[in-house]
Amino acid sequence: MNKRHPVKHPHQSEMDVIEHVSELKHHSELIEEIKQTADKLAEDKATRGDLKILSRALRELRYAFKVFAPYRRERKVTIFGSARTKPENPCYSTAEAFGRRMAEEGWMVVTGAGGGIMEAGLRGAGRAMSMGLNILLPFEQQANPIIAGDPKLVSLKYFFTRKLMFVKEVHAIVSCPGGFGTLDEAFESLTLVQTGKRDLMPMVMLDEPGGTYWSAFLKYIRDELLANGLISPGDLSLFKVTDNVEEAVEEILGFYSVYNSMRFIRDRLILRLHVNPTDELLERLNDEFADILISGKIERTETHRLEVDDAHLANLPRLSLVFNRKEVGRLRQMIDVINCQLEGFCDSDSPSDQEN
Repeated sequence: MNKRHPVKHPHQSEMDVIEHVSELKHHSELIEEIKQTADKLAEDKATRGDLKILSRALRELRYAFKVFAPYRRERKVTIFGSARTKPENPCYSTAEAFGRRMAEEGWMVVTGAGGGIMEAGLRGAGRAMSMGLNILLPFEQQANPIIAGDPKLVSLKYFFTRKLMFVKEVHAIVSCPGGFGTLDEAFESLTLVQTGKRDLMPMVMLDEPGGTYWSAFLKYIRDELLANGLISPGDLSLFKVTDNVEEAVEEILGFYSVYNSMRFIRDRLILRLHVNPTDELLERLNDEFADILISGKIERTETHRLEVDDAHLANLPRLSLVFNRKEVGRLRQMIDVINCQLEGFCDSDSPSDQEN
């Protein structure tokens, strides 16, 4: 289940002051850097068209960040899928059921705010647990009635700013059947995780019961990409294909049952956990996952001073490793082992064990 462990630092008030002062200084430096970049555009004699793109993108992202900021610590899942899916389609019912189940688990649901799968996911979650990222198109789309007029709805002109928010602000992604746009969103999200441009998170390809949309996709991945060495075997662990809503829910909740989050500090990867790993588990991790290390061992560590901006996670147990940054699929498999051994979220059909 989704773990929510309140964390209090023993010197929280002092830490709050230090964190606030440090944050203000860092913020002012970054804002000054943005201003300097704007001044350089004038020096570069940038065209009006280029300036309009930059100006609009900056304004869109500023507003989107403002809308999402109050919900940063809330677990959220993005649902991708076709705007053309009708309510009588089984895929619509599947997306609606999934949205409902995630809301029941305390998760917010984020979609593109249009019709079809997007509407179904938000309908299941309910308005209070829904957030929307609408795209402004000349021929479509209006925000669906579940999220229309809600302060948690953001309307964007550019696909690239919208896709950034879909991936940046959430803790899981579920892709239902859809067209070019859905495939673009699903593959880009998968690429960002595979290349380490986005922290690990569960990604589920969810079909209607008995559907073949994603199973055909998986066959293609195995027959063409894996068989020809275009991806690594571990990359199949980065996503799960299922036609069962409960399996999709368990895949997401299980990922966060012990694992909380990760952060790189210089050359070290820090994994924050909800449960302190045993000596036996550490020995197993070092035996099975030595191939993902550049040097040293996987070991327990204390909260680093550079984690001051994550003070709410200060008391969580941590593991430290010098990760090679290439074997992201293997890293996902290691997190699955941690969750399995410490919380019992073991699934013999999981991608880590069975390559989906």
